[in-house]
Amino acid sequence: MMLYLRHQSQRHQGFTLVELLVALALLALLVSAATPMVQINAKRQKEQELRRMLWQMRDAIDAYKQAADDGLIKKNQNDNGYPPTLRALANGVENSQDPAKKKLVFLRRIPRDPFAENPEISNEETWLVRAYDGTQGELATDVYDISSRSTQLGINQQPYNTW
Repeated sequence: MMLYLRHQSQRHQGFTLVELLVALALLALLVSAATPMVQINAKRQKEQELRRMLWQMRDAIDAYKQAADDGLIKKNQNDNGYPPTLRALANGVENSQDPAKKKLVFLRRIPRDPFAENPEISNEETWLVRAYDGTQGELATDVYDISSRSTQLGINQQPYNTW
């Protein structure tokens, strides 16, 4: 009788190969179901970051234009009041009405497009600039609007460069 109990306790010490395979199959099923959700969440976060950056930079462009229209920034006769480059928003421009000639700064720094794929280009070069006259890219003489250079489709099926 003692021998039977010892044999019985040794029999339940581990899992069978079938039990392990079933557990691994269930685990693989759960991982395969969760992976697309993780990818969509990561893409959604990058899209939210893109929206926030576009909003901040467009707000800075509008603030620069308002300052130029209010006479705080000197502008040439042919100048329409928009910043000449994105860099001007971050570097600042001289306040023409301040006796101390302090700079007006509209952005702390130029953010990087979250969908920019080339890590070697500067933050400023990750954005597509559109001028007041409609020219884009390197031909633009001022910064009227900006957009992402990425042609990838967003979750809403719209290309990021049209946002």
